[in-house]
Amino acid sequence: MQILIRVIGLEDVPAVTALIQASVRGLQVEYTEAQREAALKTVFTVDSRLVADGGYYGAFAGDRLVGCGGWSGRKTLYGGDAQVEAIEPERLDPAVDAAKVRAIFVDPEFARQGIGGRLLQAAEDGAREAGFRRFEMGSTLSGVGLYRLRGYVEMERIEVPVADGQTIAVVKMVKRD
Repeated sequence: MQILIRVIGLEDVPAVTALIQASVRGLQVEYTEAQREAALKTVFTVDSRLVADGGYYGAFAGDRLVGCGGWSGRKTLYGGDAQVEAIEPERLDPAVDAAKVRAIFVDPEFARQGIGGRLLQAAEDGAREAGFRRFEMGSTLSGVGLYRLRGYVEMERIEVPVADGQTIAVVKMVKRD
């Protein structure tokens, strides 16, 4: 089946929310079930500012959303609307800052079919068009392998607080054009 990549709009947010939940529950096996469920209440939620800024893409198989991900020209590295303390709305300067690659999730039924890589490419291309030449992300543990293959280097691992007293490991990774 052909996969079409297009910009996500605010009308797509309910489908993005459902996709993120399915992806986290089905693919984020490096985290415990308690960590996954706690993260779905905070970190693994839609960032509506990311969507409104126009740098968030969906991968569609027909009408079905099977992947999402994008980039931001704001300081926020990870998180969504439900994790207010992680949101840093200030704009970045492409001349000195790295664009933030954000929130790449794939439907478990479509995993390992190149969709994550296509979304990453769309994000990097969008950021390049805006003048960015460096990229930074907060990767989940399951995404590290893909991002290494695409030229990202691990800088540090951080423990991110999520709900219910849980934390999850997030890997800060960078790439230069």
